[in-house]
Amino acid sequence: MSQSLLTVRMDENIKRRFDAFCNDAGMNPSVAVNLFVRAVIREKRIPFEITGNDDPFYSAKNQARLREAMEQLEAGKGTIHELIDTDE
Repeated sequence: MSQSLLTVRMDENIKRRFDAFCNDAGMNPSVAVNLFVRAVIREKRIPFEITGNDDPFYSAKNQARLREAMEQLEAGKGTIHELIDTDE
């Protein structure tokens, strides 16, 4: 089987930590990337969940608050406010 080269740019600190992980796991980074690529091809998806957990907007608590507020508005329990022009 012929080989092809894949070049990836990443933060130097991340690469150093990834190299250390691979070494601890008994493989090199090339093997780890090949495992990832084969899993993507086999599963036809990224083999792990990608989330926006760092953004507090998407937290379960905030999403529940937004749902509650929407339910209140739909039930006619909202208050209409005038928009404030911030340029004045």
